[in-house]
Amino acid sequence: MPRHARYVPHGVIPAVLLPFNDDLSIDEKSFRAHLRDVAATKGISAITINAHSTEVASLTFEEQRRVLAIAQDEIGERLPLVNGVWADGSIEAARIARMAAEGGASALLIFPPGPFTLGQSPQMALAHFKRIADATDLPLIVFQYPLATGQGYPIDTLLKMADEVASIRAIKDWAGNVAQHEMHIRTLQNLPRPVNVLSTHSAWLLSSLVLGCNGLLSGSGSVIPDLQAQLFQAVKANDLTEARRLNDRIYPLARAFYADPWSDMHNRMKEALPWSDMHNRMKEALVLLGRLPRAVVRPPLVKLADAEIERIRTALAEAGLMRAKARDAA
Repeated sequence: MPRHARYVPHGVIPAVLLPFNDDLSIDEKSFRAHLRDVAATKGISAITINAHSTEVASLTFEEQRRVLAIAQDEIGERLPLVNGVWADGSIEAARIARMAAEGGASALLIFPPGPFTLGQSPQMALAHFKRIADATDLPLIVFQYPLATGQGYPIDTLLKMADEVASIRAIKDWAGNVAQHEMHIRTLQNLPRPVNVLSTHSAWLLSSLVLGCNGLLSGSGSVIPDLQAQLFQAVKANDLTEARRLNDRIYPLARAFYADPWSDMHNRMKEALPWSDMHNRMKEALVLLGRLPRAVVRPPLVKLADAEIERIRTALAEAGLMRAKARDAA
């Protein structure tokens, strides 16, 4: 049973990172400290684990179970936990969902299965989510993830899913463009059974939030949960001056973590600047801030080059999170 049984995904939901030892095993001590650090942030509503930010694709089923158990032990009494469901097949997705429910998760973030890379029919999407919903009654968050699903789930498919799967309560929206994102907000949040739109447009978060999202779910929250929570509250309060001030601090980090705007994806692909490094960059940021002892990632991710780490250091200084590195003496 979830400790927060009535939780509906909303508000500011940081997705935490997963530290590893040099031998690539999970660094439980550092993970516990990271969880406590993020969970202490005023204004967040939940924390996400077993997602992109925790390198879930490289975790075994038992490691995912352990990550959930550690998070429950450290912060489960204080905050709901959103557990990611990453699986290429619906049967395995349902098994992970049952495990997460038994482990006390309060909601599930459903990643699109691998076969959807080539597209999916409404019947395929419905079958996938219905199988998961049959395994647990936890609230489901649909990950609208165009990188994995071509154009993502079309709006007609999303509406069918929301109508026929009652446990779908939110969408983590990575629509990729303003027009589609705004349509999701206006349409899904005004259904008879509303589906909250949680922005994951961290590269242009202020622009996204002012459209009316009922929350955000972001790996950047592993580094700047306080700034994200303050920005969300400023937007809710219609305090544009404060929102712009906070966004000015977030902006250099968004540029460092996400490198180039989402809309420049084709150029990024040509230049071999991988989006898969975004959470790698966040680990390096936490090392620079003294919040993690090392920035080890599991293959196929690799250690960042020194020049990129220095760009992250500069962005942290510009955001007011650390001192700029002193120039070497001549």
